[in-house]
Amino acid sequence: MQRVTGIGGIFIKSKDPEALSAWYRDHLGFDVTDWGGAIFHWGGPDSAPGMTIWSLFDMGTDKMDPSPAPFMLNLRVADLDALLAALRTEGCNVLGDSESSEFGKFGWVIDPEGHKVELWEPPSGQ
Repeated sequence: MQRVTGIGGIFIKSKDPEALSAWYRDHLGFDVTDWGGAIFHWGGPDSAPGMTIWSLFDMGTDKMDPSPAPFMLNLRVADLDALLAALRTEGCNVLGDSESSEFGKFGWVIDPEGHKVELWEPPSGQ
């Protein structure tokens, strides 16, 4: 079974998301969108089409809970349901049920050091 296929996103807590987004835009050339994040599109002759999202969140967000870390990785997966079942069988700390939206299917696992990892199965063709 194919598990992770790429990095879907990097989410970071920030004391001042607006100012930090501006710094990444002004000094590192990030194309910061109206919603405050950046989208890095990838693909080519030897790569499937896709994207990686970079986004900042206010320090008070609960998006990374229950992890104490100020960041969360979002990893692209080929088959979320199969991977979550395998992780449960392997004794991993899978959080709750998966969720579906127009953006795809999402599930979460806690790594051995307590970091929350978001697993994302994008919609077909993305």
